[in-house]
Amino acid sequence: MMGFRVFFGVAAAALFAAGASAQYDDFGYDYDVDVELVLAVDISYSVDEEEARRQREGYVAALASEDVIRSIQGGPLGRIAVTYVEWADSGFQRAAADWTVIASEADALDFAARVAAAPLERGHYTAIGAAIADSVLRIEQNELSAPRRIIDISGDGPQNQGLPLERARAQADAAQIVINGLPVISQDSGRWVRPVEMNLDGYFQDNVITGPGAFVLPARTEAEFREAILRKLVIEIAGALPSPEELRREGPSEAGLPETGLAP
Repeated sequence: MMGFRVFFGVAAAALFAAGASAQYDDFGYDYDVDVELVLAVDISYSVDEEEARRQREGYVAALASEDVIRSIQGGPLGRIAVTYVEWADSGFQRAAADWTVIASEADALDFAARVAAAPLERGHYTAIGAAIADSVLRIEQNELSAPRRIIDISGDGPQNQGLPLERARAQADAAQIVINGLPVISQDSGRWVRPVEMNLDGYFQDNVITGPGAFVLPARTEAEFREAILRKLVIEIAGALPSPEELRREGPSEAGLPETGLAP
């Protein structure tokens, strides 16, 4: 069954990348953008202030990168809509930069600059379910339309407060929104993140991601985090799936995870 799902996901992604413009016309629907993307970033107190700033700097660098800009302009419409949301407690979800249509290098640089300049506020707990529900609402209530709608959620630990993840994922499924995960993992003490005493990429795989082609791309160091953000954004914007080799570069297959990283 997993092999069928992998084949179907890869085939669907390839069809989208190759012929999405024709599909838009076939359905008679005039989409505004190729992708609606929520970047939902954990800033709970398990991430110290310096680390929270470095996370944001990683996203800012990726958003302004040539690779991301080329991916945006290479889409059928050549534009995406993105918002950058920082979250923690069940009642703490704040947009550092609200919905913005990016179609050019200038748009991308302006959006990245607004993310970089936003005040950094933090909360106590890790309410992943509430962050997902908030992201679904942001997508449903904006005035844009896209054939693909994605929540890209990062976090350095499991949920410890708020809306059950099963209910949050059901909301995303009902709205046909894909959730991808970027767990930030550390095996050692240090300033980047606290050590994680669990298989966090497995936790994200089983409890967070959902939707056709959903995947987990973990990062274990600050340098890997920056690289993972860039690769993840390019994959999501381009509408392709990461290869098993890409996923293995970030996460050990011996952890017992499906090598594809796809949601069941």
